[in-house]
Amino acid sequence: MNSLGFDRAPAETRVVVAMSGGVDSSVVAALLKGEGYDVVGITLQLYDHGAAVGRKGACCAGQDIHDARRVADRLGIPHYVLDYESRFRSAVMEDFAETYLAGETPIPCVRCNQRVKFRDLLDTARDLGAAALATGHYVRRMMGGEGPELHRAVDPVRDQSYFLFATTAEQLDFLRFPLGDKPKAETRALAERLGLAVAAKPDSQDICFVPTGGYARVVEKLRPGAVEPGDIVHVDGRVLGRHDGIINYTVGQRRGLRVADDGTPLYVVRLDPTSRRVVVGPKAALATGSLTVRDLNWLAREPLGPEGRPVTVKLRSASPPAPARIFAADGTVRVQLTQPQFGVAPGQACVVYDGDRVLGGGWIARDQAALAA
Repeated sequence: MNSLGFDRAPAETRVVVAMSGGVDSSVVAALLKGEGYDVVGITLQLYDHGAAVGRKGACCAGQDIHDARRVADRLGIPHYVLDYESRFRSAVMEDFAETYLAGETPIPCVRCNQRVKFRDLLDTARDLGAAALATGHYVRRMMGGEGPELHRAVDPVRDQSYFLFATTAEQLDFLRFPLGDKPKAETRALAERLGLAVAAKPDSQDICFVPTGGYARVVEKLRPGAVEPGDIVHVDGRVLGRHDGIINYTVGQRRGLRVADDGTPLYVVRLDPTSRRVVVGPKAALATGSLTVRDLNWLAREPLGPEGRPVTVKLRSASPPAPARIFAADGTVRVQLTQPQFGVAPGQACVVYDGDRVLGGGWIARDQAALAA
């Protein structure tokens, strides 16, 4: 068996590497080429950056495409740039705008992996005769008793399993993640040793099509005229002020509210798109003991039932795993938290773990009872 799990020589194994132009995917391509694999690099042009925010030069556009091409030339591997702009706009950017307008907090990186990279690009890799698609994600694919499993990366700081919960079992069978057992410092050291021009390139910090962090401005450009003002309301019903659009707020937000309540710190508790209300309250009002999950992607072979299963869950990418129990009955998936969690936001992901193994995940649904209150 070769290092990717195929019973053949590396030279007889074609691997497509998704090359974003960053250090991680560049090192993946270099490592696989060094092992003798038949490597093909593919870079996706996902958007005209200027059309989104008027500034060029970020992930999947501009300089990054140039960087990926330079690395491919250095390695002596074929490299293709595929125009996926229309797919990315419809599958990721439009969803981003609709989710914000619906009073939820989207995670476009998950949608990109789910609807573009691990669907369309994976199909392209198969069309090219590849045995696998390799990426620079920090996550581990491990063989279990009943097939491949998704596990957290060895480096907890770099772990990206939260963003890959929507990966299906069929996709996982085809995917490979060569960096899952490496810390980022080792990856950069490898890039320098291999002579890759991107060795010192900074990591992307923002959503690729929102590099300045101005989410609201992007939504306004994608949905002109859709942003409307409304009231900022205390959980007890008092109107405390006005806002310029619910897209400017997220659940758990404290700064920038511009309202006061006798010196008590206020937080965004929920957003109501129908009445255009931003509901605020003390931190205690943010506590959530249970939640509903929609569109569950369940990777575990054991089916989820009404008796429930003890797990840990991550409710935001930067939050630590929290003990919980997950249930499924009558088409509804519920998560009961052992201890209440704060700032649970509709539209974010609830990713379910058993130790380091990703059992699955889904989207945190809006609490309709709270909206009716």
